[in-house]
Amino acid sequence: MEIIKIHQHQGSDSTASLLQITDDKKSMDHHDRDRTVQYSSFFRRFWDPSPNSIISPRFIALCFLVFIYYIGYGYLQELMFTLDGFENTAWFLTCYQFLVYAFLSFIHLGIAGLDQRRTSYASYILLALLTVMTMGLSNYAVAYLNYPTQVMFKCCKLIPVLIGGILIQKKSFNRYDVAAAFSMSTGLIFFTLADSKVQPNFNLYGVIIICSALVADAAIGNYQEKIMREHHVSNVEIVFYSFMFGFGFVLFGLLVTNNFFANFEFWNQHPVQTYGYGLIFSIFGYLGIDIVLTLIKEYGALICVTVTTCRKSITIVLSFTLFSKPFVF
Repeated sequence: MEIIKIHQHQGSDSTASLLQITDDKKSMDHHDRDRTVQYSSFFRRFWDPSPNSIISPRFIALCFLVFIYYIGYGYLQELMFTLDGFENTAWFLTCYQFLVYAFLSFIHLGIAGLDQRRTSYASYILLALLTVMTMGLSNYAVAYLNYPTQVMFKCCKLIPVLIGGILIQKKSFNRYDVAAAFSMSTGLIFFTLADSKVQPNFNLYGVIIICSALVADAAIGNYQEKIMREHHVSNVEIVFYSFMFGFGFVLFGLLVTNNFFANFEFWNQHPVQTYGYGLIFSIFGYLGIDIVLTLIKEYGALICVTVTTCRKSITIVLSFTLFSKPFVF
């Protein structure tokens, strides 16, 4: 009887051991399967042809359009500032640009049949203020910094975008994102130090202006992403309300500072270089903003800024090619 009990006990121990081994194996298989799914999801994010993957025909097409529109935008911006005295009308250019954007987006709203606002006026007023700071100060900075230096400062936008993503959207970024942002900033510092030795128009005031535009530019991308994802707002609605309110702010500022009529008279003396180039410049910018907002909505602010930063490197090369200026290696 005792022998039978011993065998039964040993049998139960063996069964328990086998069950434990089986459970461990299932757990390992489940863990491996989870890891496989995780890695496949990671690679699918990059290689799957779906619209939301990083490397897809749609993403590549959007990047191509960003390059085309903003290269033309950058060329015309620098071309206009080659006109003597134009640097004094930078805010008038911003006012004109905002008016064109508001007009084009109003037409776009009518064609698309979007007649219902999806978020509050307060959100759009804040967005308009950030837009005025971004575009107005960027245009104004061209009078104090040569265009490649201004663009290189904008390449540093990745750092404020990371910070803005953490503060505004409560996002977390890995060490590779942070390392890439600081590496780009290091390149910016070396470029700026070289430029200060050869460019007579480099000054601290210009640096302060472009840095202010940089902070607003970084905040605006994260805020746009937050609004679009929380309220499902269309690109054209954001553009219309942002630039309609922004136009009012800039126009009010020009009238209060008594600069509107003097700038208006200067532009009338050079209609082709001002109104003509400014119109084409604004159309390029409007088309570019629509693509940028699409990138922000579908891929996020950080990826969008990375794409526009790559575009800026080509803009710098073209600037040195098309507009003669010294450079230090």
